[in-house]
This record gives sequence, C-alpha cells and structure tokens, in this order.
Amino acid sequence: MSVTVIDMAEASFLMVHVSQSATGQDNLAFGLETRSWGFPSRIKEYASTKMDFVILGTGAKPRVDLGLWLDDTIDLYVCQAVGNVYEGTAPHWPDEAHDHLVKYPTRFGIEPLARLTDVPLGPTGPLPLAGSDAIRRSGLHRGFGKPVRFNPDKLFKLMGVTPKHSSADSAPLIPLNQTHPVQVPTRPKPPRSVRHGTGAGRQSDPRKREAVERHAVDLAIQHYRQAGWTVKEVGKPYDLRLTKAGAERRVEVKGTTGAPTSVELTANEVQHAREFPEVDLFMVSDITVTGTTPNFTTSGGTATLLPNWEPADEDLRPTRFEYRIPS
Repeated sequence: MSVTVIDMAEASFLMVHVSQSATGQDNLAFGLETRSWGFPSRIKEYASTKMDFVILGTGAKPRVDLGLWLDDTIDLYVCQAVGNVYEGTAPHWPDEAHDHLVKYPTRFGIEPLARLTDVPLGPTGPLPLAGSDAIRRSGLHRGFGKPVRFNPDKLFKLMGVTPKHSSADSAPLIPLNQTHPVQVPTRPKPPRSVRHGTGAGRQSDPRKREAVERHAVDLAIQHYRQAGWTVKEVGKPYDLRLTKAGAERRVEVKGTTGAPTSVELTANEVQHAREFPEVDLFMVSDITVTGTTPNFTTSGGTATLLPNWEPADEDLRPTRFEYRIPS
C-alpha cells in the first residue's frame, strides 16, 4: 500500500498561461474585473481538481525549451480560488458575448489578490520549478490550467500578505484588507467597428448593469414571497424589506453574469448590514443576457443566500476614492 504524505505548509495552485493576443488580454481584464475564469472544456475534466489559488501568467512565450523559459520573466496575477467549479450556461467573456456563444463552460470564481510584474521564472523568482513549468505547459495546451502544489511562503512574502488558517488543515486565506485592487494595464481602444461586445458582470454599460440587477431583484422577491414573506422594494441603503408575523428582515441583492465571488458595496450598504440585526445578502450569478442596448433580456441565474450577513473588515477592500476639490 502506498501512502502519500502531504506537507501542510503547501497549498494547491492552478497555473494558467494567458495569451498576449488582443482576445487573451481582453478576457484577462474582464475575468479579473468580474472575478471569474473558465476553460473551453467540459466540467468533468476539472471536477476533481483542488485549488486554493489560481495564478494567471502572461507576457512570456511558452513555445520554448524549459531552460529558455526559466531565463524569462512574466507578469503574474495571483488570485484566491472561490467556490466550486461549475458549468456556465450564459455568455460572459467579451468574445462569448460578441459571438453569442458559451466558449468557456467550465468556470470558477477568482478573487484577485496581487499583480506582480517582471517576475523571474527561474530560481530567483517566487515560484518553484514545478510551478513555473506548469504555466509553460498551460501555454502549450491552449491555456488549460495545470494543477501543482508548493509552499507559497516566498510568493506571499513578495505580495506582502500574511495568510490566515481557520484550522490546521484548512487552505490559507488571504484577508482582502491586506490587498489592493488588481487591474490589467489599459490597452488602446480598437476602432469602434471592430470592438467586441461586453458581458454584464462588472462592466460599463449602465443599461446592461440595470438589467442584470433587476433580474436579481426579481428572483429575490420570488424567493422570499414563496417563503411566506411580504416584500417591499426600498432601494437604498438596502433593496428589500421583509415582514412576516411581526418579524422583519432586510435584504441586499446583487447580480452578475460571472461567478459568485465578490460584490461591490457602498459605505451605506456596509454600515446598514452591520447595524441592522437581520440582513441577508442575496446574490444571483451566471445570469444570461441577450439583446443590445437598451433592449436587454435576462434569464437564468444561480442564487446564493447569506442569511444574517455582516461584512467583516478582513473581507472588504476599498476600490474607490472620494476626492476633495482644493478651494
């Protein structure tokens, strides 16, 4: 009988090479923005893949010998893996929305933690040989993720973070308040005639965003009414007020075409969730959006309910600033 000994100081990583093509970089930016990643394969190929973190690497050409690869540098986007692998049913990434087709059905949530630039792929860098080579092998296999385990201490030190463990055998968790917003450098916009469409996760089209949010609210209302609650829409600083037999609950609703990873909150929404005793967070992910502005149609979606929700400091990260105009 063989026995596999796992070093508890190690963590599970999924290493992904992202193409430097325009489509690859657009999908990278959109995936980081909407906290989602995916592969053009069926879910069974990754159903048993365990991952604590996902590293997206871009900027180094993979079609070289390992020795040349280790002499190169790369940009790394280090992400916490969130939730389980699932099969997406709605177009999400820009090239999917443009072609009205699900190209990457195997999906999972990611929470971007850090962008590390010009990282050595060789011994002086933060990745072990197996980790560096896994990114190269991913690039040789159309960007499919390659699982690997290694001790992340060197990587975390470079990122300037200290992980938390809820138990001795739990995966390391990076508190969001130790990190900063992660973005891909902006590329020049292509001519309007050749621009790709966009999905409806966190995106710039206000009509599409409104359609996604409206769909999420409608599903939340349906859910709570079926549970016997009387529902009233409020809007701010929360979305729904529920009453039943003298009891009252309040609900914050969020929607996305991506994975149920993280949501944007206003300061008032956070304050209300902390001060009112019974608040739920109702999130709808993987929403299908069809049509063009302003006539969007929404359908589907998977609901995630967090009852008695109270956002903790370690799970919050500032993403905007208020600027005071000098007098």
